[in-house]
Amino acid sequence: MTISLNQILALVGRLDDSPGEETPRERFRNYLSKNVRDIGQLRDYVEECLRGSGEQYNRALQDLVNHVGRFLGFEVTFGRYQGVQGQIGFDGHWKSPTGFSIVIEVKTTEAYAVRTATLVGYVDQLISEKAVPSWDTALGLYVVGRPDPEIRQLENAILAERRTDQLRIISVTALLLMAEMMNEYDLSHEDVLAVLRPSGPAIDPVVNLMARLVAERRTERLSPSRIVSAEATEPAMARAETVCWLTPVKSDKAQTAEDCIRSLVGEEAIYAFGDRTPGRKHLKPGDWVCFYAVGKGVIAHARVVSSPEKGPHPKVRNPELYPWVFGVGEACLYLNNPVVIDGALREQLDAFRDRDPEGPWAWFVQATHRLAVRDFELLTRRAEK
Repeated sequence: MTISLNQILALVGRLDDSPGEETPRERFRNYLSKNVRDIGQLRDYVEECLRGSGEQYNRALQDLVNHVGRFLGFEVTFGRYQGVQGQIGFDGHWKSPTGFSIVIEVKTTEAYAVRTATLVGYVDQLISEKAVPSWDTALGLYVVGRPDPEIRQLENAILAERRTDQLRIISVTALLLMAEMMNEYDLSHEDVLAVLRPSGPAIDPVVNLMARLVAERRTERLSPSRIVSAEATEPAMARAETVCWLTPVKSDKAQTAEDCIRSLVGEEAIYAFGDRTPGRKHLKPGDWVCFYAVGKGVIAHARVVSSPEKGPHPKVRNPELYPWVFGVGEACLYLNNPVVIDGALREQLDAFRDRDPEGPWAWFVQATHRLAVRDFELLTRRAEK
């Protein structure tokens, strides 16, 4: 059984910048290097960090982000947790075999103002010390744990200061997606660099596009035995024709995933799909849908009461992108108590029957797809009733 991040942190002790080979910091980083070799396990630890709060989780997140850099093919130098006079205070320095360098600054949230001059200064100092040749072969990268859809201070600062050729922003979720794609497909280290270095400060749209295409391909290849519904024990789901679905819900600059579900499913009793949403044409009254908040877990489920009909709804965010509206009923929302899809739960799911539960698993939550009824019950806690 995989040890949880909380247990690891309790064993290694309080993370700080104390020097020495047997310090909590070095014990934790050595554990990651020697034991965390599956991207699925790494994602579990990152999500555990993001669900927690406090200095210990923030510092663990910094080390976990640097460990993601290793999965992406970089040679990683871990930074300090806290800056001190006379030392460069970067969170991480990633060196590519191509000679390119990425200097990392990890931010758990965007709730606090960030001075871009700080990260720029770290790169300048590394250039001065000849650890980095020049800005032509360097990039400053902010990795954000919990992006806030209402706060764009960091992105606006990069644009206003015209530093789009020097600084970028990526969520830790998108960074993990790239690592998963490298593990599962022919995405190379050079491809990763190409994604990290385009114009514009926000990288997530490009990564999400790539991940969606990969997830759709994966969904199409799922064997029938892994998507055909099984007979359920609960009366409402006992008929053989019951079909269950999982659909991901992402936070964006206008609305969090939780607010979206609260508004549409909880208040309006509707949901909406896009023209290219997998399964849209097969969704029918009587089906069940569970809603996965990206990076958090399943936060709600409901029963479909009408087929999708095209017609923009005023409460749907981006109604042009999601014009297919359908009614839902028997909704159950648990926004503050999500069902976390961790390794223990994945071991129980039929969808992972012939897969390593500690391996990459973004394919399971990246695009809308059918579920076995038993999987649906596990993902929505109905199996506990």
